[in-house]
Order: sequence, then structure tokens, then C-alpha cells
Amino acid sequence: MQICLLFGSSSLLSFGGGNAVIPQIQLRAVHTYGWITAEQFSQAFAIAQAAPGPSTLLVSAIGYQAGGIPGALLATAAMILPAWVLVYFAARFWLGAKRSRWRIAIEEGLAPIAIGLILASAIVIARSTDHGPMQYVLTVIATLVFCAVKLNPLWVMGACGLTGWALAM
Repeated sequence: MQICLLFGSSSLLSFGGGNAVIPQIQLRAVHTYGWITAEQFSQAFAIAQAAPGPSTLLVSAIGYQAGGIPGALLATAAMILPAWVLVYFAARFWLGAKRSRWRIAIEEGLAPIAIGLILASAIVIARSTDHGPMQYVLTVIATLVFCAVKLNPLWVMGACGLTGWALAM
């Protein structure tokens, strides 16, 4: 039941995509229910971001930790279905109001909310990972590379991972 409540409510609040509700999921899965540790959460998040497809891999991993295969299936369904149903019906109405003032106002109002939620997610993930001077330097370098060169993020993440591994030896 807790799995359905966490991921069902997160699904309905995920303006800007699944990453927008990472802080809520992390708070509940790690601190409230104790299904996983903060380190396991950040590792599952990293794997989910590197994997192709939607970001539901993180949800499935947490659900699996909480309740095995049934927990993974339940968490995934609870994360996907409520938003899908809402979007399905809202889209029918939304498409009919392409140029209305209220639609433009809603879109302009939700954009900063989505950006803020995603930024909050980045902060939560950053706090739950190992960090020291080398990690900060690698983060700055990776950010500069992303801004200056159009590379696949996996190449940059892989280079940072190999560099961190080599320096730790």
C-alpha cells in the first residue's frame, strides 16, 4: 500500500518529468520507509539515468527493494498509470485550446515550477553522493564540457567515472 501511495502521488506531481519528484521519492524511500539507503538511492538514480528509455528504472529498483518483483511491478504501475490517465484526458481538452490565454498562462507558470523541481532533485542527489575536492573538480569539468561541446552525456559520465576510479587507486 505504501508503494502505491508514494509512487501514485509522485506520478501526479511530476511536472517536468519524473526527475521533478526525486526529492519526494528519496525522502520517503530512504528516510520515511527505509527501503534503501541514501547511497543506494544515488547509485540507482545514476544507473537509471544512464539506461535507455524512461526514468522508471529508478522507481522499479526502489519497488524491488521494498517488495521484490511484485513491489517493482506495483511501483512502476503506480508511477505511470495515474499521470497517463490524467494526461490522456487533459490532452483532449488541451489540444482544443491551442491559442487561449489561460493555456499560455498555465504553460508559462508551470515552466519555472518544473525547473525548480528538477533543480531540487539535483541538490538531493548531490547531497547523497560521495563528494570531495576531486568530485567537485570533475563536476565543474563535466559541466564545462557539456556547455562547450555537444557530446553524448554517457561519454562524459564514462570519462569522469574512469578518471575518478583511476585517481582513487
